[in-house]
Amino acid sequence: MTLNTPFPAPTAAQREGAPNVYALDSDYAVLQAVGADALTFLQGQLTNDVAGLPADAARFGGYCTAKGRLLATMAYWRADTEEVPGVRLLVRRDLAEALVKRLGMFVLRAKVKLSLTELRVFGVEAPQTTALTEVAEAAGAQLPAQAWQRADLDSGTWIAAPAAAGASPRWWWIAALDQLAGNAAALAASAAADAQAWKAADIAAGLPWIQASTQDVFIPQTVNLELVGGVSFTKGCYPGQEVVARSHYRGTVKRRMAYGVLAETPPAPAAAGVDVFDGEREDEPSGRIVDVAGAAVLFETPLAALETGHAPRVGAPDGPAITVTALPYAIVPQG
Repeated sequence: MTLNTPFPAPTAAQREGAPNVYALDSDYAVLQAVGADALTFLQGQLTNDVAGLPADAARFGGYCTAKGRLLATMAYWRADTEEVPGVRLLVRRDLAEALVKRLGMFVLRAKVKLSLTELRVFGVEAPQTTALTEVAEAAGAQLPAQAWQRADLDSGTWIAAPAAAGASPRWWWIAALDQLAGNAAALAASAAADAQAWKAADIAAGLPWIQASTQDVFIPQTVNLELVGGVSFTKGCYPGQEVVARSHYRGTVKRRMAYGVLAETPPAPAAAGVDVFDGEREDEPSGRIVDVAGAAVLFETPLAALETGHAPRVGAPDGPAITVTALPYAIVPQG
């Protein structure tokens, strides 16, 4: 048996005392909505408030089908120009193009243009004080410390990412090619191509990133979207809003997303969308993997299954066990 840890070992590119930088372009993409109606259009599409988004902040949210099932989750922020309002959205790359097309179906007469940008996406962690200094020098200013706060600098957009308790400060860094100059260019050049450690930190923070293999599977509450601030119950209508609101106000959410670490390496790689078994019922799966990176796993499961004390299993009733670990927020049963 090979015991696992949730975070892969640092790569050779990650110097002691230096920032850990990850190239995320292969996993994430940035969309944009630009135009006079960009805010109002997205206000009527996403689960979270867009119209009231502060200029110095980002938010997490989702995009649902009419039946309330998630087609995407995203971090989004204002990206206005002098002429028109704009919003940028960070999403999983494997669903980005389809998302632009689907949202475009509902533009109708709204003055908004949707497109996939060529912006670079990095993840940056500062495990030590010396790393904080180096990141600030590369960014060109002190960076926000509170999760979801944002700074637009000459080096690009920096968004403070949520993290597990006691974890290192970290940021999403989104930049155009012409912003990667000077110290920023050196920081980007140090990026590790293998971003598993960054994704594992997202998982430990309990962020439910929907990807192509998990589209149209989960309603927002079953992946804790409202627990990470990704749902507004007062913003008004959006696709699936009635289903999401009914589940919230009637207290019918009996399934949640949990976090754990694989106790051993599976014979076949664990992947998003793979079945999870609760250890008691061997005839059928009880849930599915939402996201996985190395040994770190987010999985959707009945709350009752978590209360049994039986280790969940991946892929089969006798598959690799998941050691359930606390999320940085409480999973509170409704009702």
